[in-house]
Amino acid sequence: MINLNGQLIEQTDALSVYNRGFAYGDAVFETCKFVTGKLLFWEDHYFRLMASMRIMRMEIPMNFTMEALEEAIHNTLAENKLLAGVARVKLTVFRGEGGLYKPTSKNIGYVITTEPLDNAFYLLNDTHYEVDLFKDFYVAPGLLSTLKTNNKAINVIASVYAEENKLENVLLVNTEKKVVEACNGNLFLVKGTVIKTPPLADGCLKGIMRMQLLELVKQLPDYTLEESSISPFELQKADELFITNVITGIQPISRYRKKAFKNDVAKMLLQKLQVKIRLAS
Repeated sequence: MINLNGQLIEQTDALSVYNRGFAYGDAVFETCKFVTGKLLFWEDHYFRLMASMRIMRMEIPMNFTMEALEEAIHNTLAENKLLAGVARVKLTVFRGEGGLYKPTSKNIGYVITTEPLDNAFYLLNDTHYEVDLFKDFYVAPGLLSTLKTNNKAINVIASVYAEENKLENVLLVNTEKKVVEACNGNLFLVKGTVIKTPPLADGCLKGIMRMQLLELVKQLPDYTLEESSISPFELQKADELFITNVITGIQPISRYRKKAFKNDVAKMLLQKLQVKIRLAS
């Protein structure tokens, strides 16, 4: 079952082919992790969604409160018998049907989908995880690139490229030839006592887990945080590279080309993240 504008329906009855999210990518979305009764970082997800809708010039309905959307998510999880478990929740918001590139409706709709996940906790995956650069297409730096919209062609093509080349992931590059992020998360680089991540101005996603990590790193007395551009040349000089998103948490990169990496800082930050989540519960 999915939740379409507050109504629980079968997936097969879901959306029209004229839905603007499908036809024009006129949609934004949030992917959340639900763990036994709690949506992790829900407030951060909600405020990012509201900011994304404003940037997309969508009129925010009066009933799009944090409480109302959270209730709709809980109803969907309950219908799918996932309230007592762990799940991935995707909330997609789209503009109402009508028009071509220029919309003719100011109505806003949403759909909520859920699927079960295996792990309630963020676990360190220290298995082989190899990446390379993806340079067939480039990310355009700017505000739109920081949003989670349905316009994710580069991420899709890059993911197919990674699979074709027997890679676990690839790193996206912007038009200025700076490394921006991975296909499915933000990138962090560790060199000595410096922990670095690309700035939003370079076009990386304004990730929720990125926000959590920035807060954690700022509290580390032995490390310095930098939000600054990363060149491809820095990757092979790094001590560690890791990817972050709200579903996986922190994914260490074990190899980039001929360089193998440690995961000590990733492991330490993952432990601190678990403590932060427990204290917030």
